[in-house]
Amino acid sequence: MTKVSNFEKVVDSVEALSVDEQETLIKLVRQRLGREEIAANIAQARAEYQTGQGFRGTVDEVIAELGQ
Repeated sequence: MTKVSNFEKVVDSVEALSVDEQETLIKLVRQRLGREEIAANIAQARAEYQTGQGFRGTVDEVIAELGQ
């Protein structure tokens, strides 16, 4: 008896969905991944700011800093 991985089970389940349901699932996964990336960026920015590595200023100051 071959053990089926969780990934294979998910793929089989997705294949059983209609095309519309698959498209909706893809959108949901992309949104979740986007949120996780945003959350990771926020956490990194907070950590950098707390250690004095972050930059704080007006929009013009930030643009000037990026231009250097």
